[in-house]
Amino acid sequence: MAPRRARKRTEGGASSNVFSMFDQSQIQEFKEAFTIMDQNRDGFIGKEDLRDTFAALGRINVKNEELDAMVKEAPGPINFTVFLTMFGEKLKGTDPEETILHAFKVFDTEGKGFIKADFIKEKLMTQADRFSEEEVKQMFAAFPPDVYGNLDYRNLCYVITHGEEKD
Repeated sequence: MAPRRARKRTEGGASSNVFSMFDQSQIQEFKEAFTIMDQNRDGFIGKEDLRDTFAALGRINVKNEELDAMVKEAPGPINFTVFLTMFGEKLKGTDPEETILHAFKVFDTEGKGFIKADFIKEKLMTQADRFSEEEVKQMFAAFPPDVYGNLDYRNLCYVITHGEEKD
């Protein structure tokens, strides 16, 4: 009797092979990130790995509930394939770059390609899925406004949809 092959569950006709969702360089980057997060080097990312990763990034007092919620996002133990699948699902839900650009253009009435950072901060903290002060700080730390306080939303949209800054 031939061994049965395990079939992967797919949604909406998506590819059953998570590795086909990314090119080799992306897979290598995810593998490096996984290796950094797998602090105890057991091949799985668990609650203590997450705690240690946060500590390495300077965030020491992470609540157990927050770590539990992160781990529970996975369908089971987080090995590299599960890790990659979770990122694939998150990225698949990202709006196309053009859609995000149009959302920002609503606020760029003069068509200059930038928005005042203070203005976008106020909108992010008071509209729809509201950002906290900490989330705004994290966004501006990752993508700081220029010396005039302007946020280059075209490059920000590129980073959101492609994962790296334009050269």
